[in-house]
Amino acid sequence: MVVALCLGAFGTAVADTSSSAHYQVNETQFGAGSSQHDCSTNYCAKTSLGDTGVGSTSSTNFTAYAGFNTTNEPVLEVITIGGNQDLGVLDTSTPGTATAQVKVRNYLSSGYVIELTGSPPSQGSHTLTALTTPSTSQPGAEQFGLNLVDNSTPNIGTDPVQVPNSSFSYGTVASDYGTANLFKYVAGDVVASSLSSSGETDYTLSLLLNISNTTPGGHYTGTYSAVVVPTF
Repeated sequence: MVVALCLGAFGTAVADTSSSAHYQVNETQFGAGSSQHDCSTNYCAKTSLGDTGVGSTSSTNFTAYAGFNTTNEPVLEVITIGGNQDLGVLDTSTPGTATAQVKVRNYLSSGYVIELTGSPPSQGSHTLTALTTPSTSQPGAEQFGLNLVDNSTPNIGTDPVQVPNSSFSYGTVASDYGTANLFKYVAGDVVASSLSSSGETDYTLSLLLNISNTTPGGHYTGTYSAVVVPTF
């Protein structure tokens, strides 16, 4: 059984500077010892010395970023690792498993959501049964599902990793896909999200496949996309 994981990102990030009817504040700088543009004939650099405050602060309606090395350009960055996965020959006693990674960071947006699309593996005349509610692995019963956490049964996956740490990165897994040893798959579900601008969060998608004695033989394939959309 071959499962092809094709992971992509879609969405355009935009952001506004602070402005009124007559004025606009764009990359405002206060203090000495820093410069937006230090240029020679061939090179330019931003320089900073003695920043007294860095990081972010927010209220219900606004977010501000302190520190010299900031930019007014919105960013949605997605890296996928996985590609094509060959699960070999499955039997009724042992689940088939595969993993893929999606790494996401965003800047100057209110957050993002990750949706998964695609149909369960099929061989033309038969499609494996998707788990529409969070369920445990049952070898011998036809099942297809996934989650984004560390599992022991089967031993697969890992919890999301916040880069550099949880003080700067805020991605979380949706509840239906965030419990160890429970798997689900409904196309179009939001499987993870962040409610604010966030540093990098590394998600591991753990796929589970079980077959039964009545599952038709054949070469099963499936293609899936992770759609990452910024929110404002």
